[in-house]
Amino acid sequence: MDELRETHRTVRTAGAELAVVEYGVEPRAGEPSLVLLHGYPDDHRVFLPVIRQLAATHHIVTFDTRNAGRSRALEGAGFLLAELVEDVFAVLADVDTPGGVRLIGHDWGSIQGWAVIQDPRSDGAVLDYTSISGPDLRHFSRWLRGRLRTPRSAAQGLAQLLRSWYVGAFQLPVLPELLWRHVLTRRYEFAARRNVGSDPVRGLALYRANMFTAAKAPPRRRITVPVHVIVPLRDPFLSPHLVDGLEEWVERLTVTSVPGGHWWIASQPRVFAQLLDPSLRTDDGA
Repeated sequence: MDELRETHRTVRTAGAELAVVEYGVEPRAGEPSLVLLHGYPDDHRVFLPVIRQLAATHHIVTFDTRNAGRSRALEGAGFLLAELVEDVFAVLADVDTPGGVRLIGHDWGSIQGWAVIQDPRSDGAVLDYTSISGPDLRHFSRWLRGRLRTPRSAAQGLAQLLRSWYVGAFQLPVLPELLWRHVLTRRYEFAARRNVGSDPVRGLALYRANMFTAAKAPPRRRITVPVHVIVPLRDPFLSPHLVDGLEEWVERLTVTSVPGGHWWIASQPRVFAQLLDPSLRTDDGA
């Protein structure tokens, strides 16, 4: 396979210096750019398998969030969702995307993406949104409360609480850092087949800043751009039932279930690419 064309730049925001990488063809009018937002404990390289599938025909923009990869948080910077959203808009303002943007998010990147498309600044800039394994935080909270209050659906809520055990564990002092440094990082790197360095430890700040705190998620508003939610049915962290109720405030919603786990995006890049660009499908569906 040909080498990927890469263009590197640094985008400085109020709280971070962000390492931005563009792949694929040059941006051009009439052709939307793909903007990929990664999650925890990854950096932008988690998308490299699908980037290789798409780079021949698409302009692709990625960046390491302020908690990961080659990006760095500035002294005194926070990790609130609202601050991460500001980072996304800073990248969008800096990168040339004359054809508009198709936003794709995974895990924490997906959580950011939900907040971005509810920000008025996305109007006219973000053409559609694809979410994988990362819910809107307000929807998650409302969904969970509703399930736990209703006897016939309480089992779904309790099951999700069990899936989310790590969110509480990450609030503990010292222990999560020790586990990542001495046990979990090696295991994850073996499974992911790439080095993640200190990303897992640095990324703990996401959970500590945004979960079980008084910090509020950005305001929710009705979403009018097309939204495609891809649901890996074997995701150990998120219930497939979390899509229930999205249609109440997402006007143009498509839900696709796939037989994979949380990191399906890396293990099945061809299928992922075909969902993002159906023209890549062959006559036999391969």
